[in-house]
Amino acid sequence: MAEALSDRVWTIPNVISFLRLLGIPWFLWVLFALDDPGQAGIIIAVIGTTDWVDGALARALHQESELGRKLDPVADRLAIVAAVIGGAIWGVLPLILVIPLIIRETIMAILTLVLLVKRLGTLHVRYIGKVATALVYTSIPAFYLSFSYAPRVFEALGWTAGSLGIVLYWYVTLRYFGDARKIMVAQPSE
Repeated sequence: MAEALSDRVWTIPNVISFLRLLGIPWFLWVLFALDDPGQAGIIIAVIGTTDWVDGALARALHQESELGRKLDPVADRLAIVAAVIGGAIWGVLPLILVIPLIIRETIMAILTLVLLVKRLGTLHVRYIGKVATALVYTSIPAFYLSFSYAPRVFEALGWTAGSLGIVLYWYVTLRYFGDARKIMVAQPSE
């Protein structure tokens, strides 16, 4: 039985997701205009933390909504893409982590677009995907912070969380392909 989702727009979790989206240009401005990867790392860490906060609040306050279910992964993807591409351009992130992340995000964007174009809905986020996102959200700011604060500590954290996060991201990507296939097969042919 599918859970009923609210059609409300102005919920606390949705406002947090909108603020996360607004944080992305601020992050890019600090990184490129102010040339400050340490402060940009703090901003992207806050954006990543609020990813967890909005979901927890949605459940706790019973404010899960259709908009939130769609907005949350979009905000995640945009923040990760901005941080990864910005980090690659600035030289903050190692390319051995950047390339698999960009390829994975591109694949997921195409898969999501195919489902939307075919009007088949969206994929439900898997728990392992949330774990992978948390690891990547830990890794990316750690590399940024390593330019300004405790370089050895943050760089080690970045490599550890990033390596594990990428492995889990690719694992869950395969699972999402299976989910998408089930959705497509379940649809009646026209």
